[in-house]
Amino acid sequence: MNLTEVILKEGKVIQRQEEIGLTQLQFPFGSYPILHSSPLSLTITNKGKKVLRLEGAITLEVMIPCARCLEDVRTTLSVDFDKEADMKLTEEERLSALDESDFLNGYNLDVDKLVYGEVLLNWPSRVLCKEECKGLCKVCGQNLNRKTCSCDSTDFDPRMAKIRDIFSNFKEV
Repeated sequence: MNLTEVILKEGKVIQRQEEIGLTQLQFPFGSYPILHSSPLSLTITNKGKKVLRLEGAITLEVMIPCARCLEDVRTTLSVDFDKEADMKLTEEERLSALDESDFLNGYNLDVDKLVYGEVLLNWPSRVLCKEECKGLCKVCGQNLNRKTCSCDSTDFDPRMAKIRDIFSNFKEV
């Protein structure tokens, strides 16, 4: 999206609905398909002296695995943002100021990079398929929501392993 029209006139405001091109979110901790997304509602305001205010909102439906049983969960992410971008800064000045506006390239706004960064900042810390999810068996990996298993689920303190060995040897005598 070219920002020339808003940068050249102080006080200029543009409002747009922009479709995003992202079909999945690729992070170091996994890849998550985007099932549906609303258009990005974007308002860009020239605050003067080549400083832009970017306000936006988008809703995405993403498939995220449950933190306990790893079943895919259809998750709705609503992301709102309000940030400023100083268009006078060079790439080197942005880096030294730790300005994370990698979504700007000259007078062009990369809408996908902007949404990607905002989704990463708003990513849920934990997603559950249901609050009472039983998770996976620690021994065999069975999804305990679907079926129970016959594994010994006694949870021992690993620091007590030597004492447990003594008692197990005692039973053999």
